[in-house]
Amino acid sequence: MNAKILDPCCGSRMFHFDRQNQNVIYGDIRTESHILCDGRSLEIAPDIEMDFRNMPFPDDSFHAVVFDPPHLIRAGDKSWLALKYGKLNQDWREDLAKGFSECFRVLKPNGTLIFKWNETQIKVSEVLALTDQKPFIGHPSGKRANTHWICFMKMSLKEVS
Repeated sequence: MNAKILDPCCGSRMFHFDRQNQNVIYGDIRTESHILCDGRSLEIAPDIEMDFRNMPFPDDSFHAVVFDPPHLIRAGDKSWLALKYGKLNQDWREDLAKGFSECFRVLKPNGTLIFKWNETQIKVSEVLALTDQKPFIGHPSGKRANTHWICFMKMSLKEVS
């Protein structure tokens, strides 16, 4: 595997500067094409269809993981928000806990996990409680600071003890 970075919930790759970066594996659970209400095309075309709760990669595979899972629990299934960002299931706590666990599993020791979360419907503190890993830096941004960018580093076992 040549790619050093994994984005397991890439969606339309909207925050990537280079949406064809050969160093990134773009994954998502869906491949879809939609026309949004404003007439723009929305393309979700991952390199690999995968579920962030059960990733098909060996342990310690990537130097960096970008984890931007769906953040909505209340949105119509065909709403532009659900089409663009995806939607969480009722058991979202279990799903996100599995997602964090998988992201850290495929991350190399001393690798970086960049986590993006919009807390319009679920507080970031509720989500961070789903992992025992501790972030080292974070920054709220977006409208009224609802979107948070948070960084973790996977410490080797020797460094944790």
